[in-house]
Amino acid sequence: MMSRAASLIGVAALLTLGGCMQARIEESRELPTSITSDEAVVVLAKPQVEGAGAEDDFMDCVSNSLAGGRRALRVHPNDAFVDSMFPWFEPGTAPARPEAVATLLARPGVSERIAASGVRYIVWLDGATRRTDGGGSLACGAAPGAAGCIGFGWWEKESDYQATIWDLREAKSAGTVGTNVTGTSAIIGAVVPLPFIARVQGTACNRLAGQLRKFFVGEDIDDPAQDAAGDSR
Repeated sequence: MMSRAASLIGVAALLTLGGCMQARIEESRELPTSITSDEAVVVLAKPQVEGAGAEDDFMDCVSNSLAGGRRALRVHPNDAFVDSMFPWFEPGTAPARPEAVATLLARPGVSERIAASGVRYIVWLDGATRRTDGGGSLACGAAPGAAGCIGFGWWEKESDYQATIWDLREAKSAGTVGTNVTGTSAIIGAVVPLPFIARVQGTACNRLAGQLRKFFVGEDIDDPAQDAAGDSR
């Protein structure tokens, strides 16, 4: 059995590890941006050679964060936008460059569909959350009248995402916003398992959505509601 002193040392170490996260935000602007109340943004997964970039739940998190809180943006549902523009924004046919939008708009009916949607900016999301490291050992067992776990396990995750913003009216790239969040989670088995989880994906969502909002409206807004939403992941 682990001694009381060793247990306390383990818990203290886990508390340190569980709260250990590093976050970085990067922004590159190519065009000035402004958005009116009747203009919308849509968040889409950037097409890749195999599949599509960014997980659906992360895109939903960014979309919901942009649409909520103070200075909420008008966010068009991504599936509805892709369906209304079929087949021009499917993974295999979506424009590879913003300049190709001008050619796309010249096709019959395309500019009318975009105008009807109200979408001014496309936010292409690329990236993923991955487990990058881990270790330790945790054993759990049960016996008549008793059950418990003993040991120590830890893992590190990285959330790395980049948003590329296209201005459909100008048919140009307006810039990029990227975020990288790494965090270490741990669990200790001291009869009852004690988890200490680093919410890297939720933090990445909050950071990226906050920077995107600033990109569009030109203000740095701290929204407690967004922080609470991100902490749930």
